[in-house]
Amino acid sequence: MFSFLRSPVLLTFTGLVLVQGALGYYLNARSEFVPANGPLSRLPKGVGASVLVREHAVEPEVQAILKADDTLSRTYASPSLPGGAHVWIAYFKSQRAGVAPHSPKNCLPGNGWVKERNTVIHIDVPGRAEPIEAQYYLVQRGENKSVVIYWYQSHGRVVADEYHAKFYVVADAIRHNRTDTALVKFTVPVGPAGTERTTEAAIHMVKDFFGPVSAVLPN
Repeated sequence: MFSFLRSPVLLTFTGLVLVQGALGYYLNARSEFVPANGPLSRLPKGVGASVLVREHAVEPEVQAILKADDTLSRTYASPSLPGGAHVWIAYFKSQRAGVAPHSPKNCLPGNGWVKERNTVIHIDVPGRAEPIEAQYYLVQRGENKSVVIYWYQSHGRVVADEYHAKFYVVADAIRHNRTDTALVKFTVPVGPAGTERTTEAAIHMVKDFFGPVSAVLPN
């Protein structure tokens, strides 16, 4: 009558629980390496053809939910993006206590944005032999549309998918004894030029900003 206790599914589940528990004990028993980093505000006010036009304060109630160790919220404008583009970075020194970036995949609908298109795009950026992978969203709220491009960045590694990012948290904790990460997001309103031109301008902005953004994040 207890043959179900020997079923492969139950044994696999039990094994995963035991491994997770042992891993948690192993990680908590070690003193985590937390890299020193300068403030994100060191990001230049001029990057490529883009110039800073507004610095946004993060509301206390947002920060209370987010629990990021450092944030940057700015609007930059350029000749190709006269309406401006919002640059958002949230940096977390450690994810061991359950603190982690909030996925835009969940935050965008929560703020009233409806997804029209979503895919992973590859962007060639200066200084890297391989293109980075990033999430691309085209979203709409009422009559307004925006292009959103974001990724997770941890000491030089760029990950588009949050599930892969969570996997690397465990891998980095074991190999490097660190779990720091950052969410980097660009939001560009779609103007009269249309979605295609706005997307091209947003990707070009990412190419310009990737190096300066990487310079203010720990390697």
